[in-house]
Amino acid sequence: MKHARSSISRHPRAGGGPELDSRFRGNDSKISFEDLGFAKGEPHRISRQGFPEAIYCPGKTTEQIVKIFGSLCKGPGPVLATRTTPEVAQAIQKAYPKAAYHSQARLVVWGARRIEAKTKVVVATGGTSDLPVAEEAAVTAEALGRHVARMYDVGVAGIHRLLEHRNELETADVVVVCAGMEGALASVVGGIVRCPVIAVPTSVGYGAHFQGLAPLLTMLNSCASNVSVVNIDNGFSAGVIASLITARKYEGK
Repeated sequence: MKHARSSISRHPRAGGGPELDSRFRGNDSKISFEDLGFAKGEPHRISRQGFPEAIYCPGKTTEQIVKIFGSLCKGPGPVLATRTTPEVAQAIQKAYPKAAYHSQARLVVWGARRIEAKTKVVVATGGTSDLPVAEEAAVTAEALGRHVARMYDVGVAGIHRLLEHRNELETADVVVVCAGMEGALASVVGGIVRCPVIAVPTSVGYGAHFQGLAPLLTMLNSCASNVSVVNIDNGFSAGVIASLITARKYEGK
């Protein structure tokens, strides 16, 4: 592919950084990327796919993360850095003061979209220990403009706690269920609602739980036909998928 100056321009909210130069390849902003040498930032992926490129922080240096973050800020946003440590979050916020750090979700978000109240994503957990994964899903969906209702600590050990929220569940567009231990909550929710259920097994549990493998297998074997499953602890993907399911309602179509 030939080197060409992209039609992308630096977004005014990016908080600094150089104008795009010949490191950007491709004339179509939807498929262009910035070659940083160690990474290729794709700030306009959301225009092509409906969700943005995110930065998975583990394994990257703080300097690399900040540079990739800056590259992605040259698009419309949102920009998300996942699994951030407080130290990495501080470095990002120093360079981009408008970025928000969500400590429980371990997410840094810049350029979040306006929340659309007519969309409804419910995020439920089996227990309080599932909250980091659930918040990753919830904050991701909110960054993409979806209204999120949180329903925490409603696991099957006290099923009456879940049934207290039955009316809210019945009006959901999609439900994200984050659960460890045996992971039965996803099937129970699937048997109540008339919408898709995204099951997220978490690595919460004792020995034979096998760091999330036990709930993963339970969820994959669910008899509730509206349940689909993402990887262990992958709240980010659950939030993205939930936003895609509600995309037409969000866009008013």
